[in-house]
Amino acid sequence: MADTSRQFDAVAAACRDIFSKKLHDYGAAWRILRPTSVTDQMLIKAHRIRTLEIKGTSRVPEGIKPEFQGLVNYGAIGLIQLERGYAGCADMTEEEALAAYDEKVAMAKSLMLDKNSDYDEIWRQMRVSSYTDLILTKLNRTKQMEDLDGNTLISEGVDANYLDMMNYALFGLIRLEYD
Repeated sequence: MADTSRQFDAVAAACRDIFSKKLHDYGAAWRILRPTSVTDQMLIKAHRIRTLEIKGTSRVPEGIKPEFQGLVNYGAIGLIQLERGYAGCADMTEEEALAAYDEKVAMAKSLMLDKNSDYDEIWRQMRVSSYTDLILTKLNRTKQMEDLDGNTLISEGVDANYLDMMNYALFGLIRLEYD
């Protein structure tokens, strides 16, 4: 499992680098997004991955990897928005946003390590396209929970779905990078 932890850190660091650069260029403009809008952004990215997997071609010169990275970053943004609520403007400094981002990625890693231990790294035997389908399933569940205004009977919650989607996207990145 040491390889998994190291590989997770490496692909997560690449996602953080993108997040940091966009934060520099745009500030924390994403703070205006309601969680439902974050979910919809993630739906767009996951749907594009699935389309690329099925068609095997792209007219836009970005492949699957940047979309998985976007899912990780939007997952962290979603968790931040759930915790802080959305704002009317970019109300976080770069340092505050990066600290919040790092906290959310650390939560995802902790969950991944716990589940990875219980499931004995079975994700390594899965197809990358299955991560895409699982992310899309989680997105549809999340949309349903949001439409119910959180009045669910048995679900773990939107936050748990964001964490799972981040981890599936990180698994996809690990598989794309190291397999």
